[in-house]
Amino acid sequence: MKTRLLAASLALLLSACATGPQIDTTYTSQNQDSRALFLVLHYTVIDFEKSLRVLTTGGQVSSHYLVRDEPPTIYRLVDENRRSWHAGASSWTGHNNLNASSIGIEIVNAGYVDGPNGRVYAPYPQKQIDQVIALVKDIVARHKIRPERVIGHADIAPGRKQDPGPMFPWKQLADAGIIPWPDAAKLEAKRQEYAAKELPPAEWFQARLAQVGYSVPKSGEVDTATKETLATFQMKYRPSDYSGTPDSETAALLDVITSPGGLILKGEADQAPRPYTSRW
Repeated sequence: MKTRLLAASLALLLSACATGPQIDTTYTSQNQDSRALFLVLHYTVIDFEKSLRVLTTGGQVSSHYLVRDEPPTIYRLVDENRRSWHAGASSWTGHNNLNASSIGIEIVNAGYVDGPNGRVYAPYPQKQIDQVIALVKDIVARHKIRPERVIGHADIAPGRKQDPGPMFPWKQLADAGIIPWPDAAKLEAKRQEYAAKELPPAEWFQARLAQVGYSVPKSGEVDTATKETLATFQMKYRPSDYSGTPDSETAALLDVITSPGGLILKGEADQAPRPYTSRW
């Protein structure tokens, strides 16, 4: 009898240890928000089957979502409440190591190939982009991610990364009201202004890139890091030429984007004001 009682007591004790402390969840604070501050878009460089294997096995890389090209399908690989390993060494608007504060989306795409005529990037099927836009809209709505924090992997790691590349249609995300875009009239006026005068010095470009959010050296020279950051910026806003060379059009873009009222978010006038929180 004593043996049976001892065994029962031990089993009860072990069961209590396994379940952990008893927690009362009657009360919930209103003073909270999502841990996700950023949404980062990537391309995989490899096909779907290889992408799925790399992102779900021991490859030390993952993402919250994978968007297949054919057929266009969205797969969730990591719960949004957990950290996926997609950003690596990264920085945006002074925030570093963005894995802990971001949601990552990998898009199946071949990336680029270097050939005799230079680097050629692979296009994105429109149906795949439609799926990406739907997914992004859903995520930013649920987590209240600011429009200027929907970014590419290249934005947070210029030079080290190029994805989602110059073929990614950022303008479509702007047209969908997801990200802000330079005001066309102001941009044209600035294009004419900068075309008619001497370009600003290197430190001006570096300061404006930093205002956008990039981590860029303040060397006062168009060094390698500055050229790589300019190229990343150009890939997004002027993909017809992303050489990384400072020019009048790039200066106009930077001027408009960093000036009050220069960026327009489609449909913003119809949206309720975003409340301020310290996380922003």
